[in-house]
Amino acid sequence: MTDTPRILIHNSTTATMAKRLAEAAPDTTVATCESYEALPAMISDFRPDIVYGICFAGRQGFPREAVTGPGGPKWIAVGGSGVDHLRSWDTNRVTVTNSSGVASAMMAEYVFGTILHFTLDIPGLAADQAACRWDGSRLMQPLAVKTMLIVGLGHTGQAVAARAKAFGMHVIGTRARPTDMENVDEVHPSDALLDLMPRADFVIVCVPLLPATRGLIGAQTFAAMKPSAILVDVSRGGVVDGDALVNAIRGGAIAAAALDVFEPEPLPADHPIWGLDNVIVSPHCSAVYEGWNEASFELFLKNLERWRKGETLHNMVSPERGY
Repeated sequence: MTDTPRILIHNSTTATMAKRLAEAAPDTTVATCESYEALPAMISDFRPDIVYGICFAGRQGFPREAVTGPGGPKWIAVGGSGVDHLRSWDTNRVTVTNSSGVASAMMAEYVFGTILHFTLDIPGLAADQAACRWDGSRLMQPLAVKTMLIVGLGHTGQAVAARAKAFGMHVIGTRARPTDMENVDEVHPSDALLDLMPRADFVIVCVPLLPATRGLIGAQTFAAMKPSAILVDVSRGGVVDGDALVNAIRGGAIAAAALDVFEPEPLPADHPIWGLDNVIVSPHCSAVYEGWNEASFELFLKNLERWRKGETLHNMVSPERGY
């Protein structure tokens, strides 16, 4: 590290962050870059010690070699939580951190917003209202005593679990290293997923995209789920097998799905997912809320203080684990 580090901010809009960094650390040297195309030359010319960057235009076209290669920075501070756009890196040469936790509460709200959309039959209520139809036979579906399976009990999974318990739900979940966790009734190893699927009324997918999780939710998984189950995916595109999902919805293997992530992104206009009944499609926005960029950057500034003092950084990411 250096006493006066050179910091490159890579985002689609950088002015506010550059100003905030100048206020918080006026003795640093700062540069900005607002495109993927210009980033390799900027890294080569500016030679930053640190890159704070957000994968703002998807994984395709991200210049990972320039960022993680030998001429890159000593520390890559990822402004989001996912690091799959970096794929891998040499931990002896570069440290990677992320902003995991900054958007967990918002993502948990998204999860329950989509669940309630289905359980309260919001589309049906809207249709009845449009037709001036009073259906006195309607029954609401309570969440209490239902079972939620959370695939991945990181920051987001734990935030979802806390809200599920507030609804009176039974919460089960998987993680790579099982341990007792607050708000989770049962914690199981990742390889127990298929055995848990038949028990779940709701399946929430929160794992990072890794070789081990690519296609994790596929045909075999859907076949093990209840036909009445609802899937919510807030992980990364590629964890849920899109073709298997289309077949599961069309064939009645599951009741509904809410999808915030896809492969590829943006989702092509001719993709069959668009036309599925009982599916919510959102443009990878479950973690995006007013003030999110600022909260993520403030976390980076706190970590920058630790970096300059030689202290261990928060949210250090392992390329093998992906978190």
